[in-house]
Amino acid sequence: MPHALAPFASALDLPISTIEVDAVRSFGGRLDLTYRVLGVTSQLSLPETAPAQRTDELWRHTCLEVFVQAVGEADYLEFNFSPSGQWASYRFDDYRLGMAASEVVPALAIQRIGGDLELTATLELPALADADWHLALCAVIETVEGRHSYWSLAHPAGKPDFHHAMSFALILSGG
Repeated sequence: MPHALAPFASALDLPISTIEVDAVRSFGGRLDLTYRVLGVTSQLSLPETAPAQRTDELWRHTCLEVFVQAVGEADYLEFNFSPSGQWASYRFDDYRLGMAASEVVPALAIQRIGGDLELTATLELPALADADWHLALCAVIETVEGRHSYWSLAHPAGKPDFHHAMSFALILSGG
């Protein structure tokens, strides 16, 4: 069942109509994600295809994201997936603390289907295989003018913050 992301309250004149994400957890700690960005217009800024490699600061442009945290734990993982094929993975000890590169390398596939963009990501997380997970499913969307909108299952008050506990709105039971 797809999960619909909502733009942060201040978003106006969006270059897309909908973002939905399928999140499927499998035995052994595998997470399969399918992001669908629907109703893409010419106002959406999409990066050019690039080598599939770790790249920092992808969140500054159009980027699809997931945060994974074992229920009851403070530490969590962050993954950024660019429509270019580039990716980033980080681990945090607690809310925005102790950031370091994660060793998890996602497998990505990106395709354009008519006016839609689909990105699939597979993550192997065996260290978290026995735990229930909190997920934050998120996206940053950039227009050709450089404006950004921030999308998530849930947003904290004030400003967009995907690291905030409120963003971790989906629970997937242990596989």
